[in-house]
Amino acid sequence: MDEKRYLTFALAKGRLAQKTLSLLETVGITCEEMKEKGSRKLIFVNEELGVRFFLSKGPDVPTYVEYGAADIGVVGKDTLLEEGRRVYEVLDLGFGKCRMCVCGPAQAKELLKHHEMIRVASKYPKIAKDYFYNKKHQTVDIIKLNGSVELGPIVGLADVIVDIVETGGTLKENGLEVLEEVCPLSARMIVNQVSMQMQPERIKKLIGALRESVNI
Repeated sequence: MDEKRYLTFALAKGRLAQKTLSLLETVGITCEEMKEKGSRKLIFVNEELGVRFFLSKGPDVPTYVEYGAADIGVVGKDTLLEEGRRVYEVLDLGFGKCRMCVCGPAQAKELLKHHEMIRVASKYPKIAKDYFYNKKHQTVDIIKLNGSVELGPIVGLADVIVDIVETGGTLKENGLEVLEEVCPLSARMIVNQVSMQMQPERIKKLIGALRESVNI
């Protein structure tokens, strides 16, 4: 098959990829190669349907899609906001729901009310900066962390953190709580801008089928 005829999907490794593949199966798109346990393949193909899949770290998915290495990607909204890539966000897939929040000890609420200069630790410095500078109009010192950001307020590195909250259990165990909600998050489908022009019928048909499946 002509390589240009493939529709290539980039999926974020882990639960997001598994849920995406299950959703795609409901609209008739399958890839048996991806079900082979222990496979070391990097690219998985269904020749009959003309589709290809590859898995990558979440933050890389929008990059692959922006530059056309993948036509379609599925990734969390948090990653889209943080990476800021030029892609079309076409569908909220409705799973992977959580929230991006400002969290900290209860007494930090006062620091957020009075627009004081505070230190904010986050894995998502761009999201944190946008929230504090553009929405709250509060000048803050943002510290990028890669590990357990909950440690920030506990050890005195930061006054508050900006992080993803699912159940809030980890916060509670460490004497922290949600102070403000930044935005809701979920898995989103994104499309390369050129691919949308080159294969509009095929991609729009897929989006339509997935939208119906998500809304059932």
